[in-house]
Amino acid sequence: MSLIEDLKWRHAVKAYKPSKKVSQENIGKILEAARLAPTSSGLQPFRVIVVENQDLKNKLADGALNPECMTNASHIIIFAAWNRYTAERIDEVYDFTTDERGLPRGRFGSYTDKLKSVYLQEEAEKNFAHAARQSYIALGLALAQAAELKVDSTPVEGFDNTTIDKVLDLGKHGLRSVSLMYVGVSDPENDWIAPMKKVRIPTEEFVIEYK
Repeated sequence: MSLIEDLKWRHAVKAYKPSKKVSQENIGKILEAARLAPTSSGLQPFRVIVVENQDLKNKLADGALNPECMTNASHIIIFAAWNRYTAERIDEVYDFTTDERGLPRGRFGSYTDKLKSVYLQEEAEKNFAHAARQSYIALGLALAQAAELKVDSTPVEGFDNTTIDKVLDLGKHGLRSVSLMYVGVSDPENDWIAPMKKVRIPTEEFVIEYK
């Protein structure tokens, strides 16, 4: 099946069967799709946290718009961005990159100096907003991979960031939650949107072309 057909198949699931679990193999593939996502300057300024533990899911659901969807999902995947850019973080990424490529450290020094001159003078909130946007690319690829695997999923912004950050102690890692992805097995009797037609704006209206 093509990617287009996979995307036509998927929908944002509204109810999951709590007794059903997604295989670790498929979870691994979804996470790998997120890890391989492109990011600005290759910095990967976010991390992905996976929660399967039921007690923890119950705690995270406080403040969620659809708490049952969160607690009944097989796994919750949290996309959490750096709270700000630092010279140390930038250097760590590029030191790792040069080591992996067998290049001398500092090979991209002029470029990392430029990054630092741009990012480090900005307010932390602007840094976070930029890093958060990068994480959405990974979320999109994770959703596409789930669709290819025929794994039900839901992209989520309707949750209490403060609760997520506190329960998972994300501040300790210099991270702040951005978005969630529920993964599980749809409960067709309660997933009210499942029988409905998938609706998107027509191509001729959605795409604006300059030829």
